[in-house]
Amino acid sequence: MAEFITREQLALHAITHDTPQARFVQPRVNRSFELPTALYGATVALYLGFIGVMAIGFGSPLLVIPMAIIVLTIVAAFALPTIWTRLAPDSGTSPKRLIRFANEGIITASGRSSARDASVQVLILPVLIFLWGVAVVTIAALV
Repeated sequence: MAEFITREQLALHAITHDTPQARFVQPRVNRSFELPTALYGATVALYLGFIGVMAIGFGSPLLVIPMAIIVLTIVAAFALPTIWTRLAPDSGTSPKRLIRFANEGIITASGRSSARDASVQVLILPVLIFLWGVAVVTIAALV
């Protein structure tokens, strides 16, 4: 059960310190994900390409609103992290340039990955989804 405790009762058991509080120091946070912007843009383009293939392959006036909602959802899903990375411009971190990414790769939880390996890991799902959309539209056109 909850019990009301007065300030006087609390003061009897509380441990107080007379030293001034230390000033809060904002920690430096790396918000860049260390991936180049081109890789991020390719991911967005592949997802939007899938929606484009579906819209062209199964074009119907009844699908305009659902397709628009899907496109807005994809744009929002990728715009929010982009905005989040730019919230603290004084953090001193920015996405890696493509040439630096190619030379250094990226550090992951399991160790260093080369640029090629990291690019494959990032783009494998969007590429497969896009190709799946092409295959579905092709099958629907042939049947």
